[in-house]
Amino acid sequence: MFKALAGVAAAFAVSSAVLAADITGAGATFPYPIYAKWADAYKKQTGVGLNYQSIGSGGGIKQITAKTVDFGASDAPLKPEDLEKAGLMQFPAVMGGVVPVFNVKGVEAGQLRLTGEVLAGIYLGKVAKWNDAAIAKLNPGAKLPDQAISVVHRSDGSGTTFLFTNYLAKVSAEWNSVVGQGTAVKWPAPTSVGGKGNEGVANYVARIDGAIGYVEYAYAKQNKLKYARMRNRDAQFVAPEEVAFKAAAAAADWAKAPGMYLILTDQPGKASWPITGASFILLHSRQDKPETAKEVLKFFDWAFKNGDRMAAELDYVAIPDAVVKLIQSDWKAKLKDAAGKPLY
Repeated sequence: MFKALAGVAAAFAVSSAVLAADITGAGATFPYPIYAKWADAYKKQTGVGLNYQSIGSGGGIKQITAKTVDFGASDAPLKPEDLEKAGLMQFPAVMGGVVPVFNVKGVEAGQLRLTGEVLAGIYLGKVAKWNDAAIAKLNPGAKLPDQAISVVHRSDGSGTTFLFTNYLAKVSAEWNSVVGQGTAVKWPAPTSVGGKGNEGVANYVARIDGAIGYVEYAYAKQNKLKYARMRNRDAQFVAPEEVAFKAAAAAADWAKAPGMYLILTDQPGKASWPITGASFILLHSRQDKPETAKEVLKFFDWAFKNGDRMAAELDYVAIPDAVVKLIQSDWKAKLKDAAGKPLY
């Protein structure tokens, strides 16, 4: 399915038993395409490999908590009190957008316009057909079929789901009260089907006529899926693209975010994409394997310095230099070996 990524994945998914210096991570599927690209370039330059398991944010949190990987990855940031309880610290590695994608004959990419309220109605099962008055009102002149909407969602614990449901909870009081937000929720629409990972959702949307789903934008591009324009907080219909993700990220005040806990959905700005989010890396504050932890820091240090162009090629937003400095200060202050010696 992801032919472009498969070769990259094979190149860097090398067991640490083969190369002692290799590092392991697990978690969010949202950043997998860019982590794969960074890992391939990093290994060619340094010889150090990365074995990253794209298993979803929930799995990443479980694995780093159990210390079965060197770092975890989650699109749902942990609250400061949860970080402290688990002995973890977190930092954003990259930013991007979650995009509604659909498969409707006669309606092309960017032609469909949706609001958060209508999107919530679809996922609640209340807007059940493509020619429903709520959709037709937003799309005058569009050839919307009298066809049932098949709702596709994530079946695994997912940071992409967290960002999607967090956004819907902000814009729809009914969604907030009936479903709420989280990495896993009870999906109310009777026509819904669950796919594992961004890959699974993309695959279902591509296969099911009349489907709608949500994926990180790189997966929409890789699978040539049709995307919807969304009305943002400033009442502008915007397309998912790097400039829109950057506009949403521009308002982020990381310096005032305890534990770097910051959610970027429904940000102000005429150009802002409304379902934008950061993907976070989780590390234990006290490291039993300090040399391995240093290798993890070297990898992300390299990515912050050298990975901006690669991120842009996949329509992710790189972490700004000023935020990188905050992250590096956090590394110095919070990451220590068992004896309490700083690792960075």
